[in-house]
Amino acid sequence: MSLPFYQKHHKHYDSGYHSTEVQSALSQYQLEEKSSAASHSKGSRAALYSDEMLVESSSNLSPRPKRPKQTYAALDHEIIGYVVPVFRGRREYVSGITDTEEERFKETAGYLARRNLFASSEGVMAISRSTEDTVREEMFEKKSRTTAMRESAERINLNKKIHETVEFHTKLNEDSLLHAPEFVIKPRSHTVWEKQNVKLHCTVSGWPEPRVTWYKNNVPIDIHAYPGKYKIESRYGVHSLEINRCNFEDTAQYRASAMNVKGELSALSSVVVKRYKGEIDSSSVSTVSVPLSYGLSATDYGTKFDIHIVEKFAVSFGREGETMSLGCTVIVYPNMKRIQPEIQWYRDGVLLQPSKWMQMHWSGERATLTLTHLNKEDEGLYTMRVVTKSGYEAYSAYVFVRDAEAEVAGAPAAPLDVDCLDANKDYVIVTWKQPAVNGGSPILGYFVDRCEVGTTHWSQCNDTPVKFARFPVTGLVEGRSYIFRVRAVNKNGISRPSRVSNPIAAMDPADKERMKGHPSAPWTGQIIVTEEEPAEGVVPGKPCQLAVTEATKSYVVLSWKPPGQRGHEGIMYYVEKCVAGTDSWQRVNTEIPVKSPRFALFDLAEGKSYCFRVRCCNSAGVGEPSEPTEATVVGDKLDIPKPPGHVLPTRNTDTCVVLTWGESKDAKELVGYYIEATIVGSGVWEPCNNKPVKGTRFFCHGLSTGQTYVFRVSAVNAAGLSEFSQESEAIEVKAAIASPAPPYGISVLETVRNSMVLGWKQPKFIGGAEITGYFVDYREVIDGVVGKWHEAHIKPISERAYRVNDLKENMTYQFQVRAANIAGVGIPSLPSPSFKCEEWTIAVPGPPYDLRCTEVRKNSLVLLWNPPVYIGRSEVNGFYLDIKEAEADEGQWRSVNEKATEKKYMKIKHLKEGTAYVFRVRAQNKAGVGKPSDETEPVLAETRPGTKEVVVDVDDDGVISLIYECSEMTTDSKFVWSKNYEEVSDSSRLAMETKGGRSRAVFKDPAIEDLGIYSCVVTETDGVSASYTLDEDELKRLLEMSHDHKFPTVPLKSDLAVELLEKGRVRFWLQAEKLSANAKNNFVFNDTELIHGEKYKMSVDKNTGIIEMIMEKLADEDEGTFTFQLKDGKATNQSSLVLIGDVFKKLQKESEFQRQEWLRKQGPHFVEYLGWEVTPKCDVLLKCKVANILKETTIIWYKDEREIMFDDKHDFKEGVCTLLISQISKKDAGIYEVILKDDRGKDKSLLKLVDQGFTDVMNSVFKAIAESATELKIQSTEDGIRLYSFVTYYTEDLRVSWHHKESKMSYTDRVKCGVTGEQLWLQINEPTDKDKGKYALEIFDGKGGLQKTVDVSGQAFDDAYAEFQRLKQAAIAERNRARVIGGLPDVVTIQEGKSLNLTCNVWGDPVPEVTWLKNEREMVGDDHCILKFPSEKFASFTITSVSSADSGKYSILVKNKYGTETGDFTLIVTQAIGEMCMAMYVADDAGNVLETITADGNSKPATPPSCKKGSKYKATEHIRPCVEEIVVTEETPNEESSVTEEKGDMPLQITAQKRVSVPDVSHINHTSAAGVEESQNKLKADTTTK
Repeated sequence: MSLPFYQKHHKHYDSGYHSTEVQSALSQYQLEEKSSAASHSKGSRAALYSDEMLVESSSNLSPRPKRPKQTYAALDHEIIGYVVPVFRGRREYVSGITDTEEERFKETAGYLARRNLFASSEGVMAISRSTEDTVREEMFEKKSRTTAMRESAERINLNKKIHETVEFHTKLNEDSLLHAPEFVIKPRSHTVWEKQNVKLHCTVSGWPEPRVTWYKNNVPIDIHAYPGKYKIESRYGVHSLEINRCNFEDTAQYRASAMNVKGELSALSSVVVKRYKGEIDSSSVSTVSVPLSYGLSATDYGTKFDIHIVEKFAVSFGREGETMSLGCTVIVYPNMKRIQPEIQWYRDGVLLQPSKWMQMHWSGERATLTLTHLNKEDEGLYTMRVVTKSGYEAYSAYVFVRDAEAEVAGAPAAPLDVDCLDANKDYVIVTWKQPAVNGGSPILGYFVDRCEVGTTHWSQCNDTPVKFARFPVTGLVEGRSYIFRVRAVNKNGISRPSRVSNPIAAMDPADKERMKGHPSAPWTGQIIVTEEEPAEGVVPGKPCQLAVTEATKSYVVLSWKPPGQRGHEGIMYYVEKCVAGTDSWQRVNTEIPVKSPRFALFDLAEGKSYCFRVRCCNSAGVGEPSEPTEATVVGDKLDIPKPPGHVLPTRNTDTCVVLTWGESKDAKELVGYYIEATIVGSGVWEPCNNKPVKGTRFFCHGLSTGQTYVFRVSAVNAAGLSEFSQESEAIEVKAAIASPAPPYGISVLETVRNSMVLGWKQPKFIGGAEITGYFVDYREVIDGVVGKWHEAHIKPISERAYRVNDLKENMTYQFQVRAANIAGVGIPSLPSPSFKCEEWTIAVPGPPYDLRCTEVRKNSLVLLWNPPVYIGRSEVNGFYLDIKEAEADEGQWRSVNEKATEKKYMKIKHLKEGTAYVFRVRAQNKAGVGKPSDETEPVLAETRPGTKEVVVDVDDDGVISLIYECSEMTTDSKFVWSKNYEEVSDSSRLAMETKGGRSRAVFKDPAIEDLGIYSCVVTETDGVSASYTLDEDELKRLLEMSHDHKFPTVPLKSDLAVELLEKGRVRFWLQAEKLSANAKNNFVFNDTELIHGEKYKMSVDKNTGIIEMIMEKLADEDEGTFTFQLKDGKATNQSSLVLIGDVFKKLQKESEFQRQEWLRKQGPHFVEYLGWEVTPKCDVLLKCKVANILKETTIIWYKDEREIMFDDKHDFKEGVCTLLISQISKKDAGIYEVILKDDRGKDKSLLKLVDQGFTDVMNSVFKAIAESATELKIQSTEDGIRLYSFVTYYTEDLRVSWHHKESKMSYTDRVKCGVTGEQLWLQINEPTDKDKGKYALEIFDGKGGLQKTVDVSGQAFDDAYAEFQRLKQAAIAERNRARVIGGLPDVVTIQEGKSLNLTCNVWGDPVPEVTWLKNEREMVGDDHCILKFPSEKFASFTITSVSSADSGKYSILVKNKYGTETGDFTLIVTQAIGEMCMAMYVADDAGNVLETITADGNSKPATPPSCKKGSKYKATEHIRPCVEEIVVTEETPNEESSVTEEKGDMPLQITAQKRVSVPDVSHINHTSAAGVEESQNKLKADTTTK
């Protein structure tokens, strides 16, 4: 036998697969091959035809690549061809088509090895049966060569027709070019030795070319995460995964997943890694992990694993769209790292597998299940199962999923559990479950949407809503996969879509079965060619077993089976209908024949009866119709179920109720039940489950403790929801009563010769009811062997301490205790340690017992205990309390009280919030401190939400009581009141009243003996308790309150008072705390009751408690006592107000003033009267604020009764009128008045700025000036040092003083002070070292002095002194340098022959040297040019007879040791033009003639308005006809130069500004001696001042 090619390359094949089962399979296959060898020649025609039909059928069903076209050669009796078999190793994993959860379970390698790998497929068996039938039907006869050639021609013709048919169908199905992935060769399972390599192969076809992904235990393999471990290759459709150096961790299930746009296909294989015996060592055990589901080594047999599940997930609540994670911590003992448990998750008993909706994780300690996107399908009972070889442990909890918020208000919730059934080539039935919430209005129906896999386009399948929860979808494209979703609709809108269904493929179920991958025969190496003669088409027969599978008001579904006679080509169907009782058949699907043996008919008339039949058709024609169905009435065959039976609720926990109900009778296809609940009195029903539950029992979780609920149930099937059942009885949610848990902490409190006193702790769980007693058992222990238990007593004991009598001295005993309540006796506690019965003789007391914590708060609690039973040799005289944090070491115990307390309780304070503590108590007697008690259970310091305290109350009758309320009570809870933590038994002083969750302790006659701590404990709760301390001060306060309540008064917020209102009205009023509707009041004046009328206006506001009486004005007769009397039920009160004497007169005067003020404000008036303020510029601003102003209103200002005039009219901007007084001084003092007036009236305001008023203003001005002063600065001058500061404004009334070294300075000729403008200065001439130090300028600011200081010492003094010396020398040089004081004219014009005399004043010390220059050359005096410098003050320049040669530029140069100065002028000589009359004009800087001077010396204003330079006017009144004009130009316009004319004995001096005309003179003198002398004197005066 030849091996398949993929087995030849594996060395371990012989050792891995030589089993008896495999050998048998191979032998059987060889026999079958030999027995059928003859049939290939005898029945070649039939075999070939069958094989070709199989290939054609396969091409239609599966997108396998087409084989090369066969060639045929006519030989004697055989046709040579070849067939490559398809080997299938196991079932395929076809995602989204036909797989169920069972098909996806892992298969072990051992199972794969035992399978018949070479079993024939159904298709091959069908071919074999067809071939054998053909052989049996035909007789063997030898054909001639002619017959063989004829048959060969027929075969060629038939093959051509088949090829044309395939091409025709290819054109019909445009999608045939795209093929879903298909495994031609699947990966095979392997068993290898450790450290060997293994390679998995597969061959995949499809178009587009599929992408192959490899998975290990459903986890994608990442080659980058394990470099060198894995190698993945893909070449020409052959894909491989190579695993290098296999170890135990590589033992797993491997999956190859192929995917393209047409779908996804998977194939599984297993790899088992084996190890040689003796290779197991400790290192490998610690590093290799194997699931416990695999076999264990020999050393592991007999090992028992203990499983503990801790930190379990609780009942969980989520909402659609959220993410939820469930997890448990798993502890397995012994912990073997290489052997890990298997974690399985179940929902409602169904094993879950990882998917996009859920993810599973196992970290080695914690198992988690994550629901990535909650939907109602995820609701259910989740179970986590931990599986080991020893068995398994499981834990379960329910998960509830609430509906997401509706997108449209009032729309129903989304449907759930969308599934696809009965899929065929073009047809599928979609089913779903109705939602529990309809949005408040009935659901009208459902819309079904579909989407082709690989796209995102959703299309609606039905135009009108369908009420039935099943709908047949037709018109699917064969070979394509679809997903579906459903939406519910009511009158308010459409719900959210449901979760999409699993993908479903539109294909024939038979084709689907063939695609599951049943194994076919292996390739034997033979090439077989078969051939058969073409046959004519066969008209198909009648379909059979036609039936109506479903009938509703909307549609009818038919199903049938294909006919036995249908030829070898595909068939299609026509469906016909007729009304029952007639023979008029009508074809339903006239346009498109049906491919599937299923069909849904729509648009049938409801209530009518129809019959149906089906015909088959193919290329040969249409067959005979099937037998018609029986008459079917169009309508719902499935009825809505009846309401469920009686609903019975039962208490379970404090948030859960167990419901049971009677099942719905005669219900068909029941899906489940929906439960709803409502709080009694609310009227709002809420769903308890959003996924129908099967069975008639359900746990309703998430209820509110203490609330009372009512429940109802409805049944669900595809037809809809039933009516609700009758409402259940109301039930209060609280924990069910059970027998208590066992007590614990048994200890010996005292031992004598024949008895022992035991103590124990209360059970942690009391079963929901108060413990009624305890039972104690004992047994003897002899040499470690325990005897039988004996009852210590018959009747239950209520205390947690008991003396067991009749014991044997020196005998060892063990004890157990059981607790009992109304539910029964609980299980006994664990046996106590062994105790020896021998008498105690110690001197110190024994341990206290029964420690109890109560009134637990975030920073305090109260600890109670019982005194020790054994007191020692003297009485117990005190107790010590010890405390430590629960997690602290034993050495951390510390004492709470330094001094022993005699009480059997103590309040422990200063605890840390959120910290757990434990406590113990030690007793003390005269002999010392005894053994500590057993420590308490850890107590967490926290204040629980809703904790309340005891409150004290005094009612209207003066009764004092304590009140405590509890909201956590159960039906069996009781209030237990204690005084000083001992239950109150004396009812003579305290009476108890309890109603509902409120208890009241009433004091009958409060007195000193009632002082103490009153506490209240609520039984059957988790330690609900509180206390109230009544001391002497508190008792006194309560007794006063009691007296006030017995003899009540109307409480007043305010006593009777009086106030003035607008218009001067008088208001009497008081305010009570509160007034009832029946309150009464009286108004009394001097024992006379007042009545509401014109004079007295009375009112009472009982909502605010304000009582008032208003009078328009006060007259003289209204002097007296006013009283308001109140009465409200039993309570009374009154308040009086005495208005006599000065008090009355003052109020009357004020009332009249207010009245006048109101009248004043009817016209223009002052809101703010005239006042003043000082501005930042130290001006005084008078201002007032006015109101009620009109355009006609005027304002007039007066000072000392004299009107102040203004140019502009006041505009009353912003209602403010102002008057600014700048630079105020004493002259501004006076009385200022402002008057407003118009037709409505007038108002005035006075401001007295005299005496103290003016002083206040000036003080404010002084303050502003002082605050404006700048910092003192230092300035050096030529005379010394000057200190100065600037102020905004200075007035002579401002007091200013200077201080040196904190002493007030006195002023001399050397040290002076003064004011220049706004500068305050201090001048120190010729400073010396004594002048160094700190200087201060003190300015009076209205109250004191404001100082500005500067330190003139050190470097500051040195710099100032140096600068002073420099300036002093510069001033001396400037004062004594040579200079020309009287300036010379710039230009002198003179006629020839005339004499010119110019004189100027020269100054300098020492006397300067004088030099005259002409044209920059020094001149020497002679007779023609006379140069003089008499008395060393005046320098003169004289030219006796001017000629043209004298024209030029002349300069005077004066020089001494301090400097040099030059004066220049230009001489212009003109020709003589004869003697003419002279006129002189005086002109300004612009050349305009100002006046005319005639020869007689008279002057008159110029006649022309302006005179240009050089203008000439005709003279009519001149003394002489000849006039000579001299023009004088000065450099400095401000300086004046004088020209002196001498004519005989009559000198004439003329002052010229710019152009000067002079008469004919002998000579001209520029400056007189008197003018020069005056200039010198002025210069000296300026120098002295500086």
